[in-house]
Parts: sequence; C-alpha cells; structure tokens
Amino acid sequence: MVGCGNNGLSVAEAPAQRWNGVDVRIESRPNPSVVGMNEFLAIVTETQGQPAWNCLVAFRTANSDPWKQAIQDGHVAVYRRAALVGLGERSVLQVQIKCGDDETVLHFPLTVVKP
Repeated sequence: MVGCGNNGLSVAEAPAQRWNGVDVRIESRPNPSVVGMNEFLAIVTETQGQPAWNCLVAFRTANSDPWKQAIQDGHVAVYRRAALVGLGERSVLQVQIKCGDDETVLHFPLTVVKP
C-alpha cells in the first residue's frame, strides 16, 4: 500500500498523466516537496486499474542529471526513489517509463517550498 501523508490522506503531487494505455500518478514525501532530497512514488496502473508492474521507471529533476532507476515495491506497480528538488530547474520531476519496447518521459511540475 502506498504511504499516506496530510493527516492520513494520500495526496498526489501533480495531476495524473496517461501514456500508452497506462496512468501514471506521482506522490512526494513530504508533500508538498521541499528544497533538498525528497522521496517520490510513481503509481503506474493500466486503464482498468490493474497494476502495470512490468515497466521500468527512472527519475531525475534536471536534464543534466543521470536517470536513477526507481525501486518497485513488489508487483503492485509502485515505484519509489529519492531525487534532489529545488526552485527553478529542479522543480519538475521527470519520469522515464519503459514498458516493453515503448519508452517515454513524462514531466510533473512540483510545488516546492523552502524548509
């Protein structure tokens, strides 16, 4: 199960995006994101709501950063990884998804606050 924030309510950091038959939603720990290292969860589900557990997911927050592969929590299609967040360039989470032979990069704008 995905961790909870904001008084026990699971809150998405940005609106979900759809690609190639899967829905991708992200959550951050903490929420909203703060300047510094934050943990991100990508929840990837098929259109019918079934977990899309056969994908590879990687994160970064700057074009100059290398991709960091996210760790999958079992076969529940929750992928997690920490990434450096900041104001400006580092205020967008880039999510690289590879499912089979298809690949894309989705961009999720973050709400970033100073600690």
